Amino acid sequence: MPASVASSNPSRPENLIGQLNSAHTSYEAKLKALRDLKNQIIGNRTKKLAFLKLGAVPSVVAILSSSAAAQYGGGDNLEFHESVLVQSAAAIGSFACGLDSGVKAVLDAGAFPILLKLIFHPNEKVADAGARSLKMIYQSKLAPKYDFHQEKDMEFLLSLLNSENENVSSLGASIITHSCQTAMEQQALSEAGVIKRLVALLGGSLIQKDASLESLAAVVKDNPEVASRLVLPENGRELNAVIELMRDKYPRTRLLACTCLINIRNTYVSYLQDSGIKKELILILLELLNDPGQVGDEAPFVLSNLIAEKEGMQQLAFEASIVEKLCENLQKGSFQAKRLQGIFLALADLCSKLECCRDRVLHLKVLNFVTEAFAHDSAEVRAAACIFLKNVSRSVKIAALRAISNVVVDFMAHKSLFVQCGGVKQLVQLSRSMESAVRVNAVWALKNLTFLVDNRCKEEILLELSTSTLTSLLSDPEAPVQEQAFALVRNLVDGTLNSIDYVFGDDGLLLHAVGRQLRNTSKAEVLVQCMYTLSNVASGKEHHKEAVMNQLFPQTGNDKETILVKFLQSSNSQLRTAAVWTIVNLTFPSSPGACGRVTALWNAGIVSQLKCMVNDPCLDVKLQSRTALKQLMMFGDAST
Repeated sequence: MPASVASSNPSRPENLIGQLNSAHTSYEAKLKALRDLKNQIIGNRTKKLAFLKLGAVPSVVAILSSSAAAQYGGGDNLEFHESVLVQSAAAIGSFACGLDSGVKAVLDAGAFPILLKLIFHPNEKVADAGARSLKMIYQSKLAPKYDFHQEKDMEFLLSLLNSENENVSSLGASIITHSCQTAMEQQALSEAGVIKRLVALLGGSLIQKDASLESLAAVVKDNPEVASRLVLPENGRELNAVIELMRDKYPRTRLLACTCLINIRNTYVSYLQDSGIKKELILILLELLNDPGQVGDEAPFVLSNLIAEKEGMQQLAFEASIVEKLCENLQKGSFQAKRLQGIFLALADLCSKLECCRDRVLHLKVLNFVTEAFAHDSAEVRAAACIFLKNVSRSVKIAALRAISNVVVDFMAHKSLFVQCGGVKQLVQLSRSMESAVRVNAVWALKNLTFLVDNRCKEEILLELSTSTLTSLLSDPEAPVQEQAFALVRNLVDGTLNSIDYVFGDDGLLLHAVGRQLRNTSKAEVLVQCMYTLSNVASGKEHHKEAVMNQLFPQTGNDKETILVKFLQSSNSQLRTAAVWTIVNLTFPSSPGACGRVTALWNAGIVSQLKCMVNDPCLDVKLQSRTALKQLMMFGDAST
């Protein structure tokens, strides 16, 4: 029964499309079906996708085309066809609004040239509907581009800008925003008098103002010659018109005016240097961050454009409490990915030069949000968080380095982003600091970056760090630096067999450094990392195991008691554990050279020491000692 009722529902997508396609549907029924379809999809992404899947767009475009042909052919029922044109154009615009798959379907169905004809229709409602639909299409990167070097295209554009219809003139401005991408295109538009016409539209309706501001921002961007035509004429009256709109009552108009002024300032640096204007720009953007909609999503990007690479602007923004405002926005959560991306980029720019900004970011615990951002579904958000983290890592503050260390250790899949964004380079520079606390925390962060990552990431880190720099850190005057450096090497050789080869590069520079410290240091925390490094190397191939034996039992030296016995007798349980694990890995029975190594270990008194450890108070030591003894005893008394 429910299925029967549902199938007879005339508002179901399948039924609506059936009515539109049927030759037996009356004019009135088709018009009603169009209205129903349009009303269902406006603002409803799920419905749009459902109708797209059912092939609704070609059906709507077919009706649009049929009614347009009937209009121009002078047939009967002109009023009906005009209503169909309005409803079908509105439906097509809705399909295109905010949905690239909808734009593609509209363009593929051949709607674009029909809509272009509609904007010159004598009925203003039809022209409005056609222009609004085209403006929806021109919100997408898929929209067709115009060649402003072609005379016919320029004439067409000027005819739009000069139209008395506000939707048609604003469409012209939208086409400029979409199509103007090169300096030559900017120049061509400027020489054709487009800037003057766009400035005139600033005095028009709301939609004309907004479209004109967005278009002006595109025309002047990074082109000083074209920008001069906006800022110089008639004592800056044109520029003042834009400045006034920065104070408009509508949030989007204020945002677009700010964008335009920032593009002018970034392009024509001698203008808009008044501190009052600069502060006002910051305060307006600060206010727009609170907007719950699209304006609030875009405001952080505009702010970033204002302060990027400009220390003076960053200082003004800092003084205006912009860092606190951005952090408040992060704490609110539940944002669109775009807004979150923009907030991290703006914070990254603020932290790029000023230590006071980095300090404030740390005080406000912004790095807590970075961990969440690294796990975000959006690649753009993750990349923005990495750029932010890289800029914070420029700080010589110990708290910053510790926070970064904690952040990077947890996100294996995204550590490569931090590397690609230049974060490792900053940490390597800080590892050379004259202040030992900075060195140790920088190396600590590098160590965490190498934890459980793939070989490609390890290679990128080691390439930036260099074997020689790492070797010097292994012999740093401060034991805490040594400990973190050896832990870094331990992480490098942990993983695949290929990982072990990192300590054999440059004639075994790193491996020999490990061996030297085993004999020269008395610091248990350093020795623990050295032995775990050798344990990892000993888990590899035969030549890896032999290299470890050479470090533990060097040919030179008269010590009758080996360093390995000393480590097994240590009061430090971690050192005892690492030493026993090394023995286990060296004596794995299936290894071809295990018998020879077992003999050496017997002769060094290792077996008798292990027998004393089978009841060690440390559970790990006790278990692994028993495993090691079992493997050693498989070869009998190798000392005889």
